[in-house]
Amino acid sequence: QVQLVESGGGLAQAGGSLRLSCTVSGSVDSIIRMAWYRQAPGKTRDLVAAITSGGSTNYADSVLGRFTISRDNAKNTVYLQMNSLKPEDTAIYYCHIREREPTLMSFDYWGQGTQVTVSS
Repeated sequence: QVQLVESGGGLAQAGGSLRLSCTVSGSVDSIIRMAWYRQAPGKTRDLVAAITSGGSTNYADSVLGRFTISRDNAKNTVYLQMNSLKPEDTAIYYCHIREREPTLMSFDYWGQGTQVTVSS
């Protein structure tokens, strides 16, 4: 049973910073991708940033240059450092991982979400 637990959300002022963490517990064969998504009220859930097991990253254009995703494979933890926050960053942020089993089948897991609110 795999569980994802996010932390670090909260309230920040425009221009401020927050650091989100997501720790994966349970038996995981191989995490090939870890990512952060976000969803604002009335909006779709969109990719914010992702990082592969090899260290390759990609970012949404809206956060490029402001957010940084990183991971600690030994700890099964992924981080999202958010700088220069804007009110438009306000959303629920969800941690996501993709696990690949020895059979080469892949499985997706989601965290419960953590609220990020940026005031103007």
